Order: sequence, then C-alpha cells, then structure tokens
Amino acid sequence: MDDATKSSVRRPPLPHTRGAAWADGATLLGDLRGASRLAIDAVTGVTGIVEDMHRNIAAASPVVGTAPTGSARGISGFVYRAVRGVARGVGLGIDLALAPLPGLLAGAGASSPRREAILAAANGIWGQHLVETGNPLAIPMNLRRDGRPLQLDAGPLAAEFGAAPGRLLILVHGLCMNDLQWCRDGHDHGIELARDLGCIPLYLHYNSGRHISVNGRELAHVLERLLRAWPGRVEELAIVGHSMGGLVARSACHYAHAAGYAWPGRLRHLAFLGTPHHGAPLERAGNWADILVGLSPYTVPFTRLGKARSAGIKDLRRGSLLDEDWRGRPGDDAGDPRTPVPLPAGVRCYAVAATRNAPRRGRRRDGDGLVPVDSALGRHADPARCLPIPPDRQLVVEGIDHFGLLASRQVCDRLRNWFARP
Repeated sequence: MDDATKSSVRRPPLPHTRGAAWADGATLLGDLRGASRLAIDAVTGVTGIVEDMHRNIAAASPVVGTAPTGSARGISGFVYRAVRGVARGVGLGIDLALAPLPGLLAGAGASSPRREAILAAANGIWGQHLVETGNPLAIPMNLRRDGRPLQLDAGPLAAEFGAAPGRLLILVHGLCMNDLQWCRDGHDHGIELARDLGCIPLYLHYNSGRHISVNGRELAHVLERLLRAWPGRVEELAIVGHSMGGLVARSACHYAHAAGYAWPGRLRHLAFLGTPHHGAPLERAGNWADILVGLSPYTVPFTRLGKARSAGIKDLRRGSLLDEDWRGRPGDDAGDPRTPVPLPAGVRCYAVAATRNAPRRGRRRDGDGLVPVDSALGRHADPARCLPIPPDRQLVVEGIDHFGLLASRQVCDRLRNWFARP
C-alpha cells in the first residue's frame, strides 16, 4: 500500500463518530423554511380529507361504491376554502420572511447525525413531494466523504486525494437512510474494506423518496463526472448497495449503458446487501391497504394519506428500476409490469440476504423482517426475472435483521474475499 493510500485510509472516521455539532445558522433557517412549508402542506391536506368526508356524508353515499366528486357547497365549502387560504397565506409570509436570512448567516458549521437522520427519513417518506414543491429539505444527490460533499472537478479532487490509487468503492444507502449510517455499532464496511484492499470509499447521499429510476439515472451521471475529473486513471470501481441502494445501482448501470458512459467499463464488483430485487412485502401490504380503504366513500378520503408516501417507497412494491415501470401506470395495477433488467455484463455480482431465524425442517427462512431471502438473492419463478448470481457469490446470514447487515463482520469478511479475487 503506497503513502497516498495510507493517508486516505487513516483519515478520521465519519463525523458522527466524533460528535459533530449542529448545523450553522443558514442551514437551520433553511430547515425552518422547509419544515414550515411541510407543515402548511399537512394542514391543507388534512383540510381536504375533512372536506371530502363532510361532502360524502352530506350526500348520503352508499356504504360501498363510488364517492361523489367536487368540493363541499355553501357555507361549509366557504369555510374549507378559507382555512386553506389562510394556511397558505401564513406559509407564504413565513417563507418570504426567512428567505433572505440564510445568505446573511452562511457559515462553515457542521451538521449533526440527528439532523441528517431526520432529513433522510423525511426525504424517504415525502421525497418526491419535497422536490415537486421546491422544499429546501429535499436532499440533492452528491458523493460524500467524512460527511462532506465532494466537488466533482479535477482541482478539488486532486487537492483532496492527491496521487490517489485508482481503486474506488462507492457505497449506496437505502430508503430513509443517509451516508453517515453506514457506520453502525462502531463498524463501517467502507472503512474496513478501504483499509484491507487499498481502495478509497466514497458514500452516495441522495433523496431516497424519488423514483428509483430517477436516482439511478442521476447516479449514472454523477459517476461519469467522477471518473472524468479523477486525478489519474481509475483502474477499478466497486459498488456496494444496501437495500434500495442496490436497486439504484442496478438502475444506474442500465442508464449508463444506454447513455454510452465509460464508467461501467471500470466496474468490476457489484454487491447487494438485503436488496429487494423483486419487491418488499411491506409495500405490497401498504398498496392493498390503499385499495381496501378506497372501497367506501366514507373511508376513501383517507387514501390521500397512503398515496402521500413517496415514489421511492411505491417502487419497492415490486423493485421497479426503469421509468416505464411506473410512468403512466396506476399505483394499484395488477400483475408485474416491470421490464426485466439483466445484471451488467462483465461485472461480478454478489447478493447477501439476512434471516432472523435459523432454518428448520419444513420451515422457510423468514427473511430479515423487511426483505424475503428469495427477493434478496434475486430468485424468481419467472426465469426471465431471475438474477443469475452463482451460489459462490451468495451469502445468507442467520440471526440478524435488515439493518444488522451493516454491522455484520461476516458480511464484511465475505465482501473482502469477493473483492480481493482477481
């Protein structure tokens, strides 16, 4: 290992292991603006639900059937419109008052792990809404190191890494998570693999509430920018994706190939940790709940709550990777309309699953609590959808849950052995 590699590996761990401080004033004011907008959206949304219930009850709708359309009439309708108007006016006033202040208070303060976790969760649940409404809480995609975003230009990268080795490891987090959360129980797969394999770990930070295909296409572009600006030739690229992160990585490979990007030619290893290649039962249950609630005019207003969940969560129903898997399709369509997406050619792919129970005769492994074992390993009854990952590139870890994969030494050891093979 040369001096550049040693210096890159021996850097201090992620900020949350060093007790980072709260964000600076400008960032906090941006958070306040975003939170106020989200609160106003919630008020107007709940008002709409109450108005729909009022209208349906007043219309004496049948218990099961189609709900009437339109707004409440008369004085009731005026009241509901007034509530929404006042809420929007208050929100606009708060936004206008706070808008000039972040520029005046900008500084170099660090964020905190708690703030990062709250933002990541909010983006995972309402990420698409945050983007569509221009909310400051929406997380922009970037590659980070030690919790700091990298500038993907030759000068800043050369100043950051110098004559760094040409082996890069990209880690992609899952739904409602962030790059800091790769460190769990004092263990970080990226730091461990960098130390033992002489590679440089870079962590993707992104809004997990957007469609997987949207994030995949943007990741493909980000990696192309990284390789073009890197100080020296990148000889080898490896990607580790946890949960949704594995789907985003697969989508990125597809769109990079379609765009003719160069980085897929450097990609040697692609590892999936608890990735729901064929969907997650929890989201399928949420979709069925929406259908059942929508059967009666008296409960159909509450479907707004279920439909408010993010596009990224809805994509986890089946593990959708492409725009055409969701564009122009209703959220409750039957069957599996996904376009089969093969694994990238010439790349060694690996799948790791977890199961909370030990296997017994006549009893199936129950998965990790969120993702079934078959989905994590890419197995499917339809051969066209089954991912051809050979048994020696699969691992099932017993006695841990979905998030335990991040702290598992067994997983890290297996990744090290896989990535070390020529």
